[in-house]
Amino acid sequence: MHIVRVWDLPTRLFHWCLVVCFVGLVITGQIAGEVMVWHFRLGYAVLTLLLFRLVWGLVGGHWSRFATFIPSPRTLLAYLRGQSQPAHSVGHNPLGALSVLALLGFALLQVAAGLMSDDEIAVSGPLVSKVPGEWVSMATFIHTEVIKVVLIVLVALHVLAIVFYKVKKSENLVRPMILGDKEVSTLQQSSNDTITSRFFALGVLLLCAMAVWLLLRWAS
Repeated sequence: MHIVRVWDLPTRLFHWCLVVCFVGLVITGQIAGEVMVWHFRLGYAVLTLLLFRLVWGLVGGHWSRFATFIPSPRTLLAYLRGQSQPAHSVGHNPLGALSVLALLGFALLQVAAGLMSDDEIAVSGPLVSKVPGEWVSMATFIHTEVIKVVLIVLVALHVLAIVFYKVKKSENLVRPMILGDKEVSTLQQSSNDTITSRFFALGVLLLCAMAVWLLLRWAS
């Protein structure tokens, strides 16, 4: 067996921060009222995290890069036919990759819709005054009735997949996302996870946070 650094520290922190924010958003969204101020803050945090992940998917560790795990149609079909490759047991397999892309895509759509949402009672997104009224109505409906449900279903499927791999295949998918390393049967490339790359990731995160801040300042 070989030890491979699969998930670099920035990717792991992104993952768990997103989990915390997701739980917080669901709770604050259900409670509403005065806690909606935290709902918006968590939404801005999620937008920052998603922007970071988009950039990190281009320049991050080997197994965190989109080019590494986004499957081609041929690869996906081969995997569905049972023709898996050794690399599929390291990072995301083709189905897992599609799940990740769906989660990231719908999360980004949910945040965008939230920025343009208005409950016509107490709270409204920062971009409400910047877009047409019909956009606001559609965004509010999508944010509160559609994508929220889709995301909950996707997260539930994600958790079920983790349980399935643990019970049926005796493979712990959570441990590598905590510690970063994974035991594999064939030697594979490790992700770059040095002090330099971590400080670089911090710089990327700060730039993403600044971009969100500038967006909110423009909207105010």
